[in-house]
Amino acid sequence: MNIKIFLKKILQESDSKLGRYFSFFIQSLIVLSIITFSVETLPDLSERSKEILNLLEAIMVGIFTIEYLLRVFVADKKTEYVFSFYGIIDFLAILPFYLSTGLDLRAIRIFRLLRLVQILKLFRYNQAIRRFQIAFSIAKEELILFGFVALILLYLSAVGIYYFENDAQPEQFKSVFHSLWWAVTTLTTVGYGDMYPITVGGRLFTFFVLMLGLGIVAIPTGLLSSALTQARNEEKNIPTTPESADKQ
Repeated sequence: MNIKIFLKKILQESDSKLGRYFSFFIQSLIVLSIITFSVETLPDLSERSKEILNLLEAIMVGIFTIEYLLRVFVADKKTEYVFSFYGIIDFLAILPFYLSTGLDLRAIRIFRLLRLVQILKLFRYNQAIRRFQIAFSIAKEELILFGFVALILLYLSAVGIYYFENDAQPEQFKSVFHSLWWAVTTLTTVGYGDMYPITVGGRLFTFFVLMLGLGIVAIPTGLLSSALTQARNEEKNIPTTPESADKQ
């Protein structure tokens, strides 16, 4: 058997026994790398522990690098793989290790676990992903328009609270840019409490902004909910099988 065909069978075809074992091996390494990355953030780690973690990371990066190069090698359209979602994630996850930069992107490896959906051929989850894609497609224009309106409201909220509170709290509301943080936390109804109005006008203005904030949260939720319902209804009218869903 041609070496390229053999490698392609392992790397890209999870139906084969070797392909499935290899896929689960890589997924296990990804989980291990996420755990080791999290452990490294613990304070007061001993030097011995750091050495072990660094050694494990070097071994895993070596395996991920070989896998990435092999995937490029066996890909029919190499450029398409390199610039695909998984190709970019695979590349970014190993690049900082070789460049020795302060930017650590190991956490993004968790996105590679999405391959489990394909590996396990979870039909119902494939269908759920397909429904979300259809729903976003249905509500795309409305969501984009809502996003623009939300940005306008965000800016106007920052300007309004700046004029009401700047004189009373010059250190907190120094400028419109400083007030944007208040606008974000208020419109999203989070309200961290680090910036709050003390004037009567500011509090009254905050009341109206909070009312708008309820809509900011509710409108996209309603749009997506309606779109998902429409996607489900369309799906019921289109007979599908696990085989056809996998092809999609």
